[in-house]
Amino acid sequence: QVQLVESGGGLVQAGGSLRLSCAASGRAFMSYVMGWFRQAPGKEREFVAAIDWSGGITYYADSVKGRFTISRDNAKNTYLQMNTLQPEDTAVYFCAARPYRASMDSASYDYWGQGTQVTVSS
Repeated sequence: QVQLVESGGGLVQAGGSLRLSCAASGRAFMSYVMGWFRQAPGKEREFVAAIDWSGGITYYADSVKGRFTISRDNAKNTYLQMNTLQPEDTAVYFCAARPYRASMDSASYDYWGQGTQVTVSS
C-alpha cells in the first residue's frame, strides 16, 4: 500500500517557478514508478511527467518539456520543479504511483494523492 501527499502549490506570476513535492509512505515505494498529472477546470486529467524506480529515466509531456523537471530521492519524496510557468499551466497537480513501467495513462496508476492547486497569473 502506498499513500501520497502533495505540497508546494500556490499562486505565481507568469514566468515564475514553483517546486511541488510528493511524500510517499509504504514499504514498496522504491519499486514504484512515480508520475505527475494535472487537471484544469473543465478538462480531462493529463500526463505531465514520470520517473522510473531508479530515478534514471524520465518522461515528459511535450507541453512541459524543457520547463519542468521530475526527480525523486531515497527518502520517499518525488519532486516537480516547474520553471517559466504560464497561465495554461494552471491546474490541480496530482502525484501518482504504479508498479514496474512508466505510463502516460492515468488509468494505469494505482495510487493518487489529493492534489495541490497551481495558479499562474498573467
